[in-house]
Amino acid sequence: MTGNEAVQTSLERGVLTVTLNRPDRGNAWNGAMTRGYFGVLDQAARCGDVRAIVVTGQGKAFCVGGDSEKLSEASESGQAASSVALPFWHPMTIAKPIIAAINGACFGIGLQQALCCDLRFASNDAKFSTAYARRGLVAEFGMSWLLPRLVGTGHAMDLLLSARLARAEEADRIGLVNRVVPAKDLLDVATGYARDLASQCSPRSMQAIKYQLWQDLMSDIASSATRSEDLLAQAASGEDFKEGLKSWMEKRPPAFPPLPEDLAFLSYE
Repeated sequence: MTGNEAVQTSLERGVLTVTLNRPDRGNAWNGAMTRGYFGVLDQAARCGDVRAIVVTGQGKAFCVGGDSEKLSEASESGQAASSVALPFWHPMTIAKPIIAAINGACFGIGLQQALCCDLRFASNDAKFSTAYARRGLVAEFGMSWLLPRLVGTGHAMDLLLSARLARAEEADRIGLVNRVVPAKDLLDVATGYARDLASQCSPRSMQAIKYQLWQDLMSDIASSATRSEDLLAQAASGEDFKEGLKSWMEKRPPAFPPLPEDLAFLSYE
C-alpha cells in the first residue's frame, strides 16, 4: 500500500498497519491525512493480501483532532468544508475489519475516526475528548449518530456537551473502547487480534457481518431478520462454508480465499 507523508503503511501476514504520521503535530488531522488515509483504505479494500487493518498514531498521540492551522483558516473564512469528496464515515464502507490501536490523545475528528473503526483497543494512558463544544463547534461528521450507539445517549450527551477529558479506564467502562492494555503492548495486542481474524475467519463472512451490523443499526428487527436469512442462504451454499467445516473437522487452519474485489466496498440503504 502507498500512502503519503502523513500516512504510512506496512503489510505483514494479512494485516495492514496504517500509521497516522504527523507526530510533531500530535497527528493533527488535515487534508493530506484525509487523502492519505482514505486512499490507503481504498487500496486495502481491493487488495487480496489484506484481510484486516490496524490504525494507530506515530509518537505519543493517536490524533489530537483537527490541525490548529486549518481550524484557524476555517474560523476566518467561516467555512469548514472537507478537502475530499468522500464522507468522513468512509471507513465504515470498507468491507474488511478495521481496528483502532489508540496510543494516546484521541480528540475531535481523531475520536470520530476511531469510532468509524470496527473495534477500538486503547493503551492505558490513552485519553479521549469530543472537543467540539469547547471550540464553539457542534458534533461533526456523524459523531452524534455513532457515539450514542456505542455508549448510550446519557454517556454520549455527557461527552458531547462537556467535551471533558475521559481516561482509558472510563472509556473501557462505558464501552467507548473494547479493550485497554499496557501502552508497551498495544500494537502487539491489536495486531495479534487482527492476525487471528486474518488467519481464522472467512473474508466473505467478515464482509457480510460488518454490513449486517452497520445496516441493522439503521433498520427494524424484521428487516434485519429477513436480511440475515438471505445472507445465510448465500453463505450456506458457498465455498467458504464448506472450507470452514472441512478445516474444523480436519483440525487444521482454514484456507479461505481472499475477498473478491467486487465485494470490496459496502453500500448502506
